[in-house]
Amino acid sequence: MSEVLDGYEQWLKGAWMTLQLTVYGSGVALVLAMVFGLAGTSRHAWIRVLNRVYVEFFRGTATLVLLFWFFYALPLVGIKLTSTMFAAVLALGLNVGAYGAEVVRGSIKAVPRAQYEATVALNFSPYQRMRRVLVPQGFALMLPPFGNLLIELMKGTAIVSLVGLADLTQVSKNLQSSTGETVAAFSLVLVLYFVIAQALQLFVRLAERRVDRMLGRRPSREPSLGTIAAGAPGAGVSS
Repeated sequence: MSEVLDGYEQWLKGAWMTLQLTVYGSGVALVLAMVFGLAGTSRHAWIRVLNRVYVEFFRGTATLVLLFWFFYALPLVGIKLTSTMFAAVLALGLNVGAYGAEVVRGSIKAVPRAQYEATVALNFSPYQRMRRVLVPQGFALMLPPFGNLLIELMKGTAIVSLVGLADLTQVSKNLQSSTGETVAAFSLVLVLYFVIAQALQLFVRLAERRVDRMLGRRPSREPSLGTIAAGAPGAGVSS
């Protein structure tokens, strides 16, 4: 175990690579999810078709195969991506963004009909309806499933070790080969992925609370037993 821990510099570099892939991939996924998710709520059929084509294609495509296609196949047809990381981020973002688009579409549709009718009564334009009412309220519904997708994307970054990027998975394989400590190397990487996932989950929960406060949805504190007793009939009246 000590030999595996001695490679802490490699672990740090691998963790940094995993975090970079997670941040960049989630950024691409979020943009695609918002664009195509909102497209799925459009009144125009041809825009909704764009949503279905993107969602069904990339949701039905394995991320690993997509990565291999970007990394190995595209250069053979004359299209070479700028870097291996860019190919990995694109593959992760396109795949997770397809799931996110359905989250966005479903969340917008879940906003109560009365809210939409109120925007019509106030003569809001379609853009104003989305920006001022539907998207802010729908965003609160999007956060929990977005948190799940963020963690899934982070775990999915492990596939980049197959194209030579030194992420946490690749570091564990390198140390396992050089030290022979199979159990220690893969146990440690297991723990590191778990720690990162918990940190991301905490970040999402904090974001949920902040959005709830902004929308006035934060539940008030429950009254304490002392407060209830003080407010009860006859409280504080001596016999």
